[in-house]
Amino acid sequence: MQSPATYNQIAMSDDAIRRQEERVARDPGSLAFAQLADLYRKAGRTEDAVRVCRDGLVRYPHYTTARLILAKALSAEGDLDGALAELRAILEVSPKDVQCHRLAAEIHRRRGRIDEAVGHLETAVRLDPGDRESRALLSLLRAAAPPGGEASGLPRLLADDTFATVAFGALCLEQGCVEEAAQTFTRILRKDPDHREARERLEQALRARQRRKG
Repeated sequence: MQSPATYNQIAMSDDAIRRQEERVARDPGSLAFAQLADLYRKAGRTEDAVRVCRDGLVRYPHYTTARLILAKALSAEGDLDGALAELRAILEVSPKDVQCHRLAAEIHRRRGRIDEAVGHLETAVRLDPGDRESRALLSLLRAAAPPGGEASGLPRLLADDTFATVAFGALCLEQGCVEEAAQTFTRILRKDPDHREARERLEQALRARQRRKG
């Protein structure tokens, strides 16, 4: 059962969408389509978001904001190749777009392409030195030793390819060692980017890490 707060949020979202739909209807040639598409995306209506973005980009092919929204919607739908194509189009003209580099890093990571993800995170951190989340993810994906000089034997085990297995990573995850689990799955994916279980487990570890951070 949804809470009253959730109902209120849904109602507010629906109201915002209706207002923006009316605005676009009054001026179909305006740039307001991008905001409408983003509202659709945030409401989970990704197909509508993709449709509105594609229609608008026919008129404004260089509108990078709309292209980024399209990339996010495609990513949410699971069309990672399509999302990357949109991001590449943006980065060709705006190579310093930090949001694009962050999203590209996420998509490459989800595809198991760790080195490509690292490259985009390095660029994001260089462009925005205050981006602590990207910096932390970069450390994990580089399979660096856990921070803080932890006294456990895990850093030594993580450096040994013998323990770069899904079973060991799953054990780390079960024990709440989410950073170590992420590093283990990262090592597996560097050798085999198409290892589906390692990709899924890495995302599971990162979600657990995010929940722990609150």
